[in-house]
Amino acid sequence: MRPNLVLFAAMKPQGTQLLLFETRSSSDPFAVRVSPRARRLTARVHVGGRVEIVVPIGVNARAVREFVQRFSPWIDRKVAAMQCVAEPSETVPQSVKFALTAERFAVAWRRAPQRSLAQHDSEIVVQAPDDRSARALLQSWLKRAARERLAPRLARLAGELNFKVPRIAIRRQRTRWGSCSTRGTLSLNCSLVFLGPEVVRYLFVHELAHTRHMNHSASFWYLVEKLEPDYRRLDRELLASWRTVPLWVFKS
Repeated sequence: MRPNLVLFAAMKPQGTQLLLFETRSSSDPFAVRVSPRARRLTARVHVGGRVEIVVPIGVNARAVREFVQRFSPWIDRKVAAMQCVAEPSETVPQSVKFALTAERFAVAWRRAPQRSLAQHDSEIVVQAPDDRSARALLQSWLKRAARERLAPRLARLAGELNFKVPRIAIRRQRTRWGSCSTRGTLSLNCSLVFLGPEVVRYLFVHELAHTRHMNHSASFWYLVEKLEPDYRRLDRELLASWRTVPLWVFKS
């Protein structure tokens, strides 16, 4: 999917979501969101393949157009990967498996007016009045479980590679596996627990490298390659890994 680069919406005040580019192979155009928190132009591809361009305040339409042109190959690959992930239809899973740690948990959902979740070794007992409430409880449990498994691994690797990480955050994100703030906070997607250890380690390396290079410049990729020589293969695997995440994780 490549943009026609036909701009048909003017940049408007922050917080608005606007149609930006028509595309030849999709009825859904790219969208732009002007964000007061954004420090650089970024492209986000959501589950199903929807493309959103996040724009800092003050960036003009020409710069956005040039950004999309430059990153069209990456956007194409990301869209192809995310279109393989259907919109969530699964309700409450009967089991949860973490590829990162080879753990499997049985899930027992009991309909009840009160809401609670209790874990007994490898069994998770959920009480909730409906499937939406049950999923919300499981999603909160997933974030806690992910922190217990991801944060210590990242901190250990950072120490081994001589990086400092002031703070680690765990989030449930639809468009990115991780991110690094200008203050050095590394945010990790809780869904990383569904990926294999080798790919997760590469994501850690990628985000640690961003603590020194807040871009994808040649210097950034040189550092990544120094830390992980096989990064090209692992980057492709990471890009395709959305299809391994259970659909209940995304569903509201």
